[in-house]
Amino acid sequence: MSDDIWKRDEADSPCVKVCVIEPASGLCLGCHRSLDEIAAWPRLAPVERKAILAALPDRAARPARRKGGRKARLEGRG
Repeated sequence: MSDDIWKRDEADSPCVKVCVIEPASGLCLGCHRSLDEIAAWPRLAPVERKAILAALPDRAARPARRKGGRKARLEGRG
């Protein structure tokens, strides 16, 4: 029996099961999608899914902003 019946021509979810929303950006730290994108994913057309997937590398490349650390302590801010 073939599994071809279960194959679909659409983008798979980028979910990596690390579901934590970063408050400042509103993006999931695991897949880098917004809550709206995550909630709408099952209903999106393949072209919409591909557009979101294309945007994810730019979102993931943003460096995290630190709120302190050694430099802040030395400057008397932390």
